Amino acid sequence: MSPPNLIIIFADDLGYGDLSSFGHPTIKTPNLDRMAAEGQKWTNFYVGASVCTPSRAALLTGRLPIRSGMSSNKNRVLFPDSKHGLPSSEITLAEQLKNADYTTACIGKWHLGHKEEYLPLQHGFDYYFGIPYSNDMDIPQALLTEKGGYWEVVRDPKNNRIENFQVPLLQNNTEIERPANQNNITKRYTEETLKFIQKNRDKPFFIYLAHNLPHIPLFASEETLGKSSRGLYGDVVEEIDLGVGRILQTLKEEGLDKNTLVVFTSDNGPWLAFNEQGGSSGLLKAGKGTTWEGGIRVPTIFWYPEKIIPGVVDQIGSTMDLFHTFSNLAGVPLPKDRILDSYDLTPLLFHKQKGVREELFYYRGTELYAVRLGDFKAHFITQGEYGQFGPKVIQNPPLLYNLNHDPSEQYDIAEKYPEVIEKIKKVVEVHQDQMLAGEDQLKSRGSE
Repeated sequence: MSPPNLIIIFADDLGYGDLSSFGHPTIKTPNLDRMAAEGQKWTNFYVGASVCTPSRAALLTGRLPIRSGMSSNKNRVLFPDSKHGLPSSEITLAEQLKNADYTTACIGKWHLGHKEEYLPLQHGFDYYFGIPYSNDMDIPQALLTEKGGYWEVVRDPKNNRIENFQVPLLQNNTEIERPANQNNITKRYTEETLKFIQKNRDKPFFIYLAHNLPHIPLFASEETLGKSSRGLYGDVVEEIDLGVGRILQTLKEEGLDKNTLVVFTSDNGPWLAFNEQGGSSGLLKAGKGTTWEGGIRVPTIFWYPEKIIPGVVDQIGSTMDLFHTFSNLAGVPLPKDRILDSYDLTPLLFHKQKGVREELFYYRGTELYAVRLGDFKAHFITQGEYGQFGPKVIQNPPLLYNLNHDPSEQYDIAEKYPEVIEKIKKVVEVHQDQMLAGEDQLKSRGSE
């Protein structure tokens, strides 16, 4: 039997509470709900960072972004004038799967370097169609001056016009449209995905479909615009769901559904600073940019008909684990020349065995803010984001929460469990002693 086709569908800024299968009362996501019913819904699944660039680096390399230099205390993400990107020394999932003769495509938002040497084709992908960074960038200077700055532009939905965000659309290494028509970009990403599936149906393929929505500014096509009870944000999420349905249907029509693993997740939590233009973290605390659960725990679904055991999985998993898991499924040995932060999820997916991931490290930039060990999470530093959830505070003693009992992180139980804090401190000591941080790739911009 040939190795399975592998598809990752990665939403941008979608919150833990933004799918109906994860509890949203008015956003309708029937295709993702069906995915969850037929597959596995993971309720303790995490990303490698709570903002775009480092989160994407973590997924594609199976490594904490501090190791690759894709996290920074100066600039948390890459910008259109950033000088660098994902180093060529990193091994991406695409490069790993090329070792098993997979055909690979990146469709959607990249955000790991906009210069040609950093684009997807230089990181193991055979095909690229998408935007090189976030859809809220490249705002004309005249508009910024007129409105008073970035926040004044993006907070007002009246400014959600294509010409106000001069983001380029690339095909392979070539710019084919500027500004990208964001009114139909979700639909076009889906159509590119369908074409790639149909073209490569006779050989194993890997598709990394990274939507640039529901990151603000919000855009939806005529098919979904004005249809959701949740307003424009709901329209956007429901259009992504519609695309998921088309992808699953195409896999069935091509006879590929029973040999294709599809993973749906998000790059970080919701951008709460944008109020109703942003999403919901459900019962989790805070959102994008923070190391509270709402910033880094994301809704996740695995779908692989008649292969994985359907159900709800409450054990810990991470997007970084996809590197090890996909390598196993493709029959590719892991690289031995670097430290990976990736665990094999196949025992959980196929056998409902206990998972092996017990530890989770919550970084903000290059600083370790919190650590999860089993049920417990200790916060050594807390900090809000975008004017919400408070200033930076060194917590001494650390805050402690039992995330299985208290996923909302409301009840500090540090006084009751000093032995747990000591155990976590020992984990931190070992981790930091072994940490070799990569050179900061995000700090240099413009004329710097």
